[in-house]
Amino acid sequence: MARRRLFADLTPLRESRDYRLLFSGQVASYIGRQFTVVAVPIQVFAITRSSLAVGLVGLASLGPLIGFSLAGGAFSDAFDRRRLLLINQVLLAATSAVLAYNASGSHPALWPLYLFGALSAGFAGADMQTRNAMTARLVRRETFPAAAALTQLVWQVGMVAGPPLAGIVIANVSLAAAYWVDVGTFVISFASAVPMHALPPEGGGTKAGLASVVEGLRFLKGKRVLVSTFVIDIDAMVFGMPSALFPALGITVFGGGPQTVGLLYGAPGAGALLGALFSGWVPRVRRQGLAVVIAVIGWGVAITAFGLVTWLPIALVLLAVAGAADVISAVFRNTILQLSLPDAFRGRLSGVHIAVVAGGPRLGDAEAGAVAALTTPRISVVSGGLACIAGALVMLRLVPEFARYDSQDAPVYSADGPISATKGEVHG
Repeated sequence: MARRRLFADLTPLRESRDYRLLFSGQVASYIGRQFTVVAVPIQVFAITRSSLAVGLVGLASLGPLIGFSLAGGAFSDAFDRRRLLLINQVLLAATSAVLAYNASGSHPALWPLYLFGALSAGFAGADMQTRNAMTARLVRRETFPAAAALTQLVWQVGMVAGPPLAGIVIANVSLAAAYWVDVGTFVISFASAVPMHALPPEGGGTKAGLASVVEGLRFLKGKRVLVSTFVIDIDAMVFGMPSALFPALGITVFGGGPQTVGLLYGAPGAGALLGALFSGWVPRVRRQGLAVVIAVIGWGVAITAFGLVTWLPIALVLLAVAGAADVISAVFRNTILQLSLPDAFRGRLSGVHIAVVAGGPRLGDAEAGAVAALTTPRISVVSGGLACIAGALVMLRLVPEFARYDSQDAPVYSADGPISATKGEVHG
């Protein structure tokens, strides 16, 4: 019993066949995706020998990532989500296959890395929001927080295990082989989705298109609790995300080199993985909004302290604590969002969620770099952490109902207003 309370709750996997299929495909596809995420910048640098060219890879992917996430949300609220999941796997596999073909040539071209790398990021955003929208239909309302924690566990395992495995394949086989590994994992994900039941949106769905996306955004009007799930994440990522400063801090503050910088980048992920692994207590939390506020304040405190220390081991521990707090915030934010939505809007609002999650850290990099240029990297980290804490406290003051949110008692919103919470149809 104590062990179940300590480690991630596996109840959703035990209870729902379709969720097991969705989860197993996600494990394969997300780990595999890291092979392409790592291979593309390595190949761009090999061709250009330019760090600027590598940096432009992320910039090129931002538009498709946000755009495809929003558009994919509209499709998820219009068509069978299982079928969309299958299509996403085919598209993701196709982009990686093109990259593998390009890498197999004697003189690989540069432009496919930007074009198909960006398309791959966009399809990945659409895939993530589709899976988010499906999960709430596949598990009981009471077990959704556990399912959200399991999703975070998959992401963190993928981020920790995927890049080193990709590096081994690239170093010992080839870049093309890394892309082909990614293709193979999407084949596994496709096969996992085939036996699932059809999952059309409840109520017959909404016609996909720009009007559908706008309708999804309008749905948020007046729904302060839902909007707060986005605002508080933007607060944490824009002001409290110091990853752009890790190279400067690793060299100037901690007196190291590339290895030290790598440790700084890896520490939040390691902490996030531990936070997701030891998430067995999550389903017992009733006031999820308050838990989000506490987690974001914890993130801000850890980042502020990180900016004040000069001993590397303590700095790594603080970054790990921040990563664990971020995972807990993500689990409860997703719980509030998905359990407050009618199924007809889950796809579109999941698309907004992915766009915020993807865009926030990039804005945070810009904010941290700008403040560091005007002051110093350490001042940028500390001021950002304090601003993150202040933002969470201001939101707590302005939106007190967010801290009172309880998924077991809170209403499910409709386009016209709140309705009674229902468990809905559970498949599998």
